[in-house]
Amino acid sequence: MTEKQKPATEKKSAKAAEAAPAEAVKAKPAKAPKPEAAEPAEKPKAKRAEPAEAAPAPPPAAPPVVMHGGIPAGPMRPLAPPRAPAKAEIFVAGDHVVYPTHGVGKVERIAVEEIAGHSLELICITFDENRMTLRVPTNKARTAGLRKLTSKKQFDDVLAVLKGRARIKRTMWSRRAQEYEAKINSGDPAAIAEVVRDLHRNAGQPDQSFSERQIYESALDRLAAEYAALEQIDKPAAIEKLIAHLKSE
Repeated sequence: MTEKQKPATEKKSAKAAEAAPAEAVKAKPAKAPKPEAAEPAEKPKAKRAEPAEAAPAPPPAAPPVVMHGGIPAGPMRPLAPPRAPAKAEIFVAGDHVVYPTHGVGKVERIAVEEIAGHSLELICITFDENRMTLRVPTNKARTAGLRKLTSKKQFDDVLAVLKGRARIKRTMWSRRAQEYEAKINSGDPAAIAEVVRDLHRNAGQPDQSFSERQIYESALDRLAAEYAALEQIDKPAAIEKLIAHLKSE
């Protein structure tokens, strides 16, 4: 190689050397930026469980409707205080007695009978008008309300009730009918007299309804039965005397 050619060759090699690093620089890929670490997402805070509201209690079922004389009576309510037990009395055969729900009867006998393997002393009471015989254990007679006839002096107070002014409550008839029936079945002659007094109609007063008439006759019959036994007269005569007291007010 000639000396003229050397410098040319050196120049070429120098240019190639300069170009090589440039190309190398160009070929070097740029570093990708490191992805920033994602901040951990905040965990949703668990909601505190709130106590469930108690479901409202269902309303109480409506009591059955009771009919009195064909009229709906509505819900039952306590009508009168519980009947006080009769005073302790000794009964003998032949006594006229009053059983609250059946009226006046006569003691037929007192005997010991065996029932379901137990020996019980029973008071056998006959009700001629109803053709019925009732047996009451002697140890239950007081709590059942069984009593002897009221005295004549006490019955004078009953007759005074009949002469009094009627006290009719301003309530529905169905409610009053229940109260009247409770008084009739109490066995108390003064309470029964109140029913007769309140439902009695004199001339010129409005007529009784069918159900009023039924309750009135039931109370009058129950009161007359005791009055007849006390005065030793028949029941029709006793009814006439009671009505005479009603009209003499």
